[in-house]
Amino acid sequence: MSKKDYAKRCAKEYNWGRSLFQFLVCKIGYMIRLKFVYRIKVEGLENVPKMNDYIVCANHLSTLDPPMLAGIMPRRVAFMAKKELFEIRILRWWLDWLGAFAVNREKLGASTIKTVHEIKNSKWVFGIFPQGTRQETGEISNITRGFAGLAKVTKCNILPVGITGTQEVRRMPFSGRITVKIGKVIPYSNDVADVVAKWGAAIEELTGFKYVGCND
Repeated sequence: MSKKDYAKRCAKEYNWGRSLFQFLVCKIGYMIRLKFVYRIKVEGLENVPKMNDYIVCANHLSTLDPPMLAGIMPRRVAFMAKKELFEIRILRWWLDWLGAFAVNREKLGASTIKTVHEIKNSKWVFGIFPQGTRQETGEISNITRGFAGLAKVTKCNILPVGITGTQEVRRMPFSGRITVKIGKVIPYSNDVADVVAKWGAAIEELTGFKYVGCND
């Protein structure tokens, strides 16, 4: 039996089973914790398009960010995860059922583009953190252009999402505060650098963090 390639997804894999699993884990499990402990506040849901021709692009502070966004968004969200995580059996199963797919963060290959196309052909949306990995609060830095390139080739607009507060680990009830602000859609463009700059400026406005430019 050949080993499954977790870098490749097809639309039919984003079925009712994975939709139900993500709903139970993120919209119920995580959101109960986020509301009870972090008093999460969400603004701008009216900016989320009705169709799924957009990519959720947020700043990244914590491992809480992906399940939190999946719990907030009206549609299920498929995130990319570094391929090394799929080498750990329990994480592989967990990520697989949450709809994530493996990626080489150093270089986005053809399989990534195909998978994003497949997600667009399903009822899900694709989610990505343009900073690539978790960053310290206070500034928007280490941005890579890959997300804008994916938007260009898949003809998906960018939905900027600003996150503050998830970097603080809290366990006591009502001891934290998370704010998620969803901005206006940024249309995809052949000018990748312009889209990156517009995303950075949008996140700066949504979070109050300083946008310090692109990484590549």
